[in-house]
Amino acid sequence: MSLLASHTIEGHISYGYEAVRHAFVENFVRRRELGGACCIFHHGEKVVDLWGGIRNRQTGEPWEEDTMVVVHSATKGLAAMTLAIAHSRGWLDYEERVCVYWPEFAQNGKERVTVRQLLAHQAGLFAFDEPVDRTVVADLDCLAAVLARQKLAWEPGTRQAYHALTLGFYEGELLRRVDPLHRSLGQSFQEEIALRLDEDVYIRLPDAIPNSRLATLAPPTFLEVLRGFGPRFILQAMNPRSNIYRALNTNPGTGVYQDAQRIYARNLEVPSGGGVATARGIAHAYGVFATGGRELGLRKDTLDLLAAPAIPPARGFYDECMKTSGVQFSLGFMKPSPLWPFGSSSSFGSSGAGGSLGFADPEAGIGYAYVTSQLGTRLTGDPRDLALRDALYSAIRTASPAAPVAA
Repeated sequence: MSLLASHTIEGHISYGYEAVRHAFVENFVRRRELGGACCIFHHGEKVVDLWGGIRNRQTGEPWEEDTMVVVHSATKGLAAMTLAIAHSRGWLDYEERVCVYWPEFAQNGKERVTVRQLLAHQAGLFAFDEPVDRTVVADLDCLAAVLARQKLAWEPGTRQAYHALTLGFYEGELLRRVDPLHRSLGQSFQEEIALRLDEDVYIRLPDAIPNSRLATLAPPTFLEVLRGFGPRFILQAMNPRSNIYRALNTNPGTGVYQDAQRIYARNLEVPSGGGVATARGIAHAYGVFATGGRELGLRKDTLDLLAAPAIPPARGFYDECMKTSGVQFSLGFMKPSPLWPFGSSSSFGSSGAGGSLGFADPEAGIGYAYVTSQLGTRLTGDPRDLALRDALYSAIRTASPAAPVAA
């Protein structure tokens, strides 16, 4: 309660969505929220836009209207949006082989990998065998050569393995090859989506963004990690030979987009984890995807493909990195499943380590985003996010359009 007394909840909600604000407040009171934001668009209207708490635990500075935070793997949804734009422009066919667009990719048995398989984490390319550090990531030509040389872990389309960081790098080079202007993925996202919607969302964070706009991350305690992830996952994550360790911790590892002096690395593209954004920006983009995509020039056939069910690999949705069944991916997005439900069956989005989530629900006309600086420890839905979504879907059954209500 003392945190709420010092840092009140700000923003607005539309009439009928009071339960979402209540859940947001309860996150601070009962669920150890430090600072964060939630934004929701419903049928194109912004009905929830809330922020509160503190953005920096050490200084106590408040979370403000324009505060941004790194969203980890929720960035994958932003990257997938960019490829969806390419599909709608006619530059990219999801069923085509990657090497048709990128001939060098065909090395070491990769000539049969389709774009759909790659985007569904079914290509067997979840880790790099070669050393990859920040200098390699920053040099897109050098990175492309490493990507092209990488060997498959197994026959594409047979198994699923979470491509925690590599997916975004492959998406980035694929986009460079199909984009008539040969833009990087981060540049294309900025010009085709973020600037068109006039929102603060970046895959490539520019130098011009001051540290005062950025929230710093607060890690969980070891006990919280143990309780949340469980000993089996922790042992896997600590084993240098395990798939998940190789996917998350090496070449280059998730620390590549952190920066000791500047909070997050500038002018560096990590399209699977380094996105920095407001909840408002992410929700707005998903809201457009959920309601026909007119503002971004999206075609109906593209949106229909994103809403369609995920296609499993030959051995099913068991994930060889996460060592669990039921997490489903399609065309760069995560899809709802019994293990990880969100929205309706047509929904698509992406979650991020620590609790962030963004998604589109075309059936309900929802664009949703929750971001936080207090890292959580749940693999299949953070309690803070779950509370907000439960309140949302309860509210939309009875909400009616009205003027905003002060938060």
